[in-house]
Amino acid sequence: MAGARQAVGEARRIVVKVGSSSLTTAAGGLDADRVDALVDVLAKVRSGGEREIVLVSSGAIAAGLAPLGLRRRPKDLARQQAAASVGQGLLVARYTASFARYGVRVGQVLLTSDDMSRRAHHRNASRTLDKLLAMGAFPIVNENDTVATDEIRFGDNDRLAALVAHLVRADLLVLLSDVDGVYDGDPARPGTSRIAEVRGPADLAHVEIGSAGKAGVGTGGMVTKVEAARIAAAAGIPVVLTSAVHAADALAGGDTGTYFHPTGRRSADRLLWLQHASTPQGSLTLDDGAVRAVVQGRKSLLPAGIAGVEGEFSAGDPVELRDREGRAVARGLVNFDAREIPLLIGRSTHELARDLGPEYEREVVHRDDLVVLHP
Repeated sequence: MAGARQAVGEARRIVVKVGSSSLTTAAGGLDADRVDALVDVLAKVRSGGEREIVLVSSGAIAAGLAPLGLRRRPKDLARQQAAASVGQGLLVARYTASFARYGVRVGQVLLTSDDMSRRAHHRNASRTLDKLLAMGAFPIVNENDTVATDEIRFGDNDRLAALVAHLVRADLLVLLSDVDGVYDGDPARPGTSRIAEVRGPADLAHVEIGSAGKAGVGTGGMVTKVEAARIAAAAGIPVVLTSAVHAADALAGGDTGTYFHPTGRRSADRLLWLQHASTPQGSLTLDDGAVRAVVQGRKSLLPAGIAGVEGEFSAGDPVELRDREGRAVARGLVNFDAREIPLLIGRSTHELARDLGPEYEREVVHRDDLVVLHP
């Protein structure tokens, strides 16, 4: 364990995620003292110039509640977006003022999952964050709640943080909330203990993970945090999950919170986004040979292997690839509109090029734009 925590202390590029409950009052509205306390820790960690931090911060909707006269977080999307519109400006203004005490400039980056699953948008987001860090600015990332629809939302900033950690090639992800780690039972009950480290899913197989934060102003509970930790760990990124009050200890490699060991290797940048952040706009049913080619052979999907199509989608949209029983076996970015697919079903690319033109002599889903869900 000491070696793992030492690696945490030596991590050079870090993504830190902080939840609404750690930044706001129970009534909604930002708690300036809490924001300042977090900024004090983050500014100190990066002050030597050897460590870079990207902050994924919740709190926009919560910050907008009181100014709009809302007593609690609304359930309908339109009022959530209105609260986010008011709150996002307040949130960034608060961070800007707090970091200004250290002469640090803040850069705001708002993302939707739709941005991240598309190749050009993904590349632009990566480039922007890299440039902000290179220029000495402090990137603060949030979901673009003001415009995100139900179909393109991350749903919680824990998952967004895991995907941002992958996007910026982070050495470490730190998830901060109002709970100081994963426990083997309800932390409020006597006799439960903190789980210091997780080496894989089996370590949590018999643990009942709680789903509600005690402050009631966020969307995620421990379930979303553990899922985010698993996503990052599977992408080769270690994770520390702890409370905001222990942020300094966590970033220094102290024995606080729950440490998730990496369980996988780093993969091609966009594939993690495709698997965890995209919402399929339709599906393609594959014949048995195409399923084997895609899943076992890691090959592109060709028109000859398609047996059916469902949904309304455009070229570039994410779609599910299903076997004949309807099970999703892969996900990918499709190269044709839904209305074009029936013309392609079961036909070879050579035949299609001859009958429809050379632009049809290509894959329906290229292997570089495809992630297998069930090997």
